[in-house]
Amino acid sequence: MTQHAQRPSQLDQDADRLRTYSWHDPAIAAAAARELAGNAFFARITNGELPVPPIMETLGFKALSVRDGVARFELDPAEMHYNPIGSVHGGVIATLCDSACGCAVHSMLPAGAYYTSLDLNVKFLRPVSADTGPLLCEGTVLHLGARSALAQATLTGPDGKLHAQATSSCMIFRSAQG
Repeated sequence: MTQHAQRPSQLDQDADRLRTYSWHDPAIAAAAARELAGNAFFARITNGELPVPPIMETLGFKALSVRDGVARFELDPAEMHYNPIGSVHGGVIATLCDSACGCAVHSMLPAGAYYTSLDLNVKFLRPVSADTGPLLCEGTVLHLGARSALAQATLTGPDGKLHAQATSSCMIFRSAQG
């Protein structure tokens, strides 16, 4: 039997770093996503008729706007996003960029069409920490074809400097009628 030593003083210090959150049933929005055109779908999320995706609650980012091939998200980096070396984990940044790219593509799709990410290429250009301030992630569709799309995302700090850049290819699925 292995025993793990606990350091009470460290546990006491971490007691005030507690986070709880909740989310809504993701099947509700997923069903609507298959029935609504992309812009109408995101309008319903924005006005509160549909719940935000659970990943937004988990990572604490918010949609500023999603419309006509452009998706804008904001993240205020915090300790809860840190990796073991004390900066925001690359996976958080990648998730934010993937969300911006995918939602930008989805906003251009007609009712009955949907997408999935095929790949994501992220370039991390500057470190991000809780001291960085709010980050703006903007995804833009570069190409929308019948079966695939290409989008890019930029992640900028409050000073306008680029912290990360990403590209994503998405596969498009269209209904038999479309």
